Amino acid sequence: MSTNINIDVGYVAQLARLELDEPTRNRLQHDLESILGYIEQLNELDVTGIEPTAHAALLSNIWRDDVDGTSYERDVMLKNAPAVIDGELVNVPKILPGEEMS
Repeated sequence: MSTNINIDVGYVAQLARLELDEPTRNRLQHDLESILGYIEQLNELDVTGIEPTAHAALLSNIWRDDVDGTSYERDVMLKNAPAVIDGELVNVPKILPGEEMS
């Protein structure tokens, strides 16, 4: 199945900061093209008279009162962090370049 939509898996992987070897990139490219080809087939179906739905199952919101409760002590919660700065802040890994602490 071929599709008119051109998606560069290597570029998408770069945006997601994923390192893909050549066989994996080729397999994912083929899989994505197959998925898009299937979607093109679905676009050919006559759906006249079929009401659009957001979800196949009926959903309803379940509401509850927002009640103040007991929370954990700060020290207890910080003990669960992989790294802490000055005993106050959770140290998370740098994601984007230039995010050094100021």
